[in-house]
Amino acid sequence: MTRLMQSLSLSAALALSASPAVLAQETHGATVDIHEWTVPYEESRPRDPYVAPDGTIWFVGQRTHYVATLDPETGEFTRTDLVDGAGPHTVIADEEGAWYAGNRVGHIGFVDPETREIDIIEIPGDGRRDVHTMDFDSEGNLWFTLQGANQLGFMDRETREITLWDVERPGSRPYGLLVDDNDQPWAVLFGTNRLATIVDGEIQEIDLPRETTRPRRMALPGDGTVWYVDYADGYIGRYDPSSEEITEWRSPSGEDSRPYAMASDDNGMLWFVETGPQPNLFVGFDPETETFTAPVAVPSGGGTVRHMVFDGETRFIWFGADTNTIGRAAVQDAP
Repeated sequence: MTRLMQSLSLSAALALSASPAVLAQETHGATVDIHEWTVPYEESRPRDPYVAPDGTIWFVGQRTHYVATLDPETGEFTRTDLVDGAGPHTVIADEEGAWYAGNRVGHIGFVDPETREIDIIEIPGDGRRDVHTMDFDSEGNLWFTLQGANQLGFMDRETREITLWDVERPGSRPYGLLVDDNDQPWAVLFGTNRLATIVDGEIQEIDLPRETTRPRRMALPGDGTVWYVDYADGYIGRYDPSSEEITEWRSPSGEDSRPYAMASDDNGMLWFVETGPQPNLFVGFDPETETFTAPVAVPSGGGTVRHMVFDGETRFIWFGADTNTIGRAAVQDAP
């Protein structure tokens, strides 16, 4: 196991340009301290880690078809192989076990944490391609996106019954998804400039202001707002459902920043990773002061950091990197 570490101090203000947005003129004082563990399974693209209630870190190996755990105290990895060609994309875990998205084989799988036995639930219909990102509601049911099938999905945990909704525009590519505190799912449509949600059993879509916007991941800070990163043009954006107002800020590295993974912490800070620069850069944004933090480089380089989650118990942000690492970014507030 190799452990990589990096911590950068804050420095001068960032000079930013903002298109339909507000200019961020000062640097916020928060930062992150990043640690990475090298995954012992070569060329596997470890991704989408998730923190189980007992502190175990679950993640998937998309290229070599496994689900695995990391014990962050000991650095021990445990691997469970999936069916050949599964191409797992995401895993989420609770007290009972872990659920993964069988991206290339059209199923959702449940992994028993004790026996590592797997229960497979097939996605119905002909267009069951590309099971993508998942999240729990308050009762442990699963909401998920199907990027290739152009759908949003819901699975009742007890009955295993699945309901699917078709997205309006062909090629919308439903991508990142989260469920808010009211059990309402929100998704970004990476193939177009829209957000999507389900209200009273009906799909609703929200247009973002620029046609070239391509939202890829999102965050829900708990105040009712919906945040997203625009991967194509290099913005971070906020949608307020109560006012229907949309505000955007240009990412520090500009139009080539390629912001991708995103999460919010318990103080309302938004964190995202610019994947255009190499090494990838962790950046925070404070919506109250409308300022960004000084970028912090991913020690391994990152390649592409695709997804991350914030753990409120430890104040760690967990992420996977194409450099074959699982990473932990400890949030450090401004003094």
